[in-house]
Amino acid sequence: MSDTHAHTVSFVRTETLPEREPPYAASGPVKWMRENLFATPANGLLTLVALYVIYVALSGVLPWIFNGVWNAGSLTECREILDGTRGACFAVLSERWPQLIFGFKYPPEYYWRPTVAFLLLFVAVAPVLFFDLPRKLLAFTAVYPFIAFWLIWGGTVLSPVLAFVGVAGGAMVYQKLVNRSFAAGFFGGIVAAYVIWKIGGFLIPETASDNAMLGAVPSRDLGGFMLNMMLGVTCVTLSVPIGIALALGRQSSMPLIKWICVVFIEFIRGVPLITLLFVASVMLAYFFPPESSVDLFLRVVIMITMFSAAYIAEVIRGGLAALPKGQYEGADSLGLDYAQATRLIILPQALKISIPGIVNIAVGLFKDTTLVSVISMFDILGMIRGPILASTEWNGVYWELLGFAALLFFVVCYGISQYSQWLERRLATDHR
Repeated sequence: MSDTHAHTVSFVRTETLPEREPPYAASGPVKWMRENLFATPANGLLTLVALYVIYVALSGVLPWIFNGVWNAGSLTECREILDGTRGACFAVLSERWPQLIFGFKYPPEYYWRPTVAFLLLFVAVAPVLFFDLPRKLLAFTAVYPFIAFWLIWGGTVLSPVLAFVGVAGGAMVYQKLVNRSFAAGFFGGIVAAYVIWKIGGFLIPETASDNAMLGAVPSRDLGGFMLNMMLGVTCVTLSVPIGIALALGRQSSMPLIKWICVVFIEFIRGVPLITLLFVASVMLAYFFPPESSVDLFLRVVIMITMFSAAYIAEVIRGGLAALPKGQYEGADSLGLDYAQATRLIILPQALKISIPGIVNIAVGLFKDTTLVSVISMFDILGMIRGPILASTEWNGVYWELLGFAALLFFVVCYGISQYSQWLERRLATDHR
């Protein structure tokens, strides 16, 4: 009786069974491949086709890269070294890399100056891009443009110092007038900076250049990828605040301000950038006083900045339009005037929404700097199409040079894209 009763009592386990590993097909790379590459028969077929295309491409490109020649004096010598073997002639990069980076006229003994300016650029933009850094670093950010100008162009140190004083004076005037009106502060600051700069120009003695601490380099000697970086950084930096002002002006309640901004934006957006570059090269000098000689680099910066500012203005206007009406009403209920509401409540939210569009325009603008080669400015593509391919030693080398230029642009544009994605995640622009 007791034995039968013992067999009918349920067994209760007093300890937990050890965890077992999941089946190999339900975890790890096999699971990822089954879910992402072979989820359906159609997906599996597309995966196999894509793998075949990648194999064909790599089987042709990798031997060409790995068999490349890095030490040769000409294309003919490269072909003699290869002796019929498929391979790249990377020797053109080894020999002509200074021209690709700095241009063919920039003095070789001054290569260290744009290199130092480029390295300092990362220090200057760090507190702007990564706002967790100490705000004290913004002081160097404000001074950096004048340091970079002096390093790259050289000449007397009084010119960048005077420019800095003018900008500082304009900023002080802006702070004084912005509480009355945003437009008054903005235009008042510009006028003050210009007046200080003109007055200081008369005070600088004509012999100041004799005391230059760095050798002067004219703008026509700038070239290579350095020129693309200078145009990209300068024009993007200037076009963002101008685009914000245009976007706010287009939504202004003052008809004159509104229609000036509307006409400017629509006209610039309706004209190709290459047309504006030709205008900068040929016609823009006629809009300045006859005795003034406006540098071609400055004219190109003006036109590219105007072009990108018009597009950025439309992107920011979309961000302003996406804000709920309650944000504007909340600013009014707090008793804020237009300048305070715009600076503290409206613009921060609109700019967060506009980050993808602004980054898209910045990437496109940086790539469009290669168009300056059509107006005889020897950027990296101008160097490739002009002095390098025109030489008898390297006439016929295309893929190596253009691939190097594509790699440089890809690195910069990919870095900008990755930063924008990080910034979107950090600011939570999806309004969760």
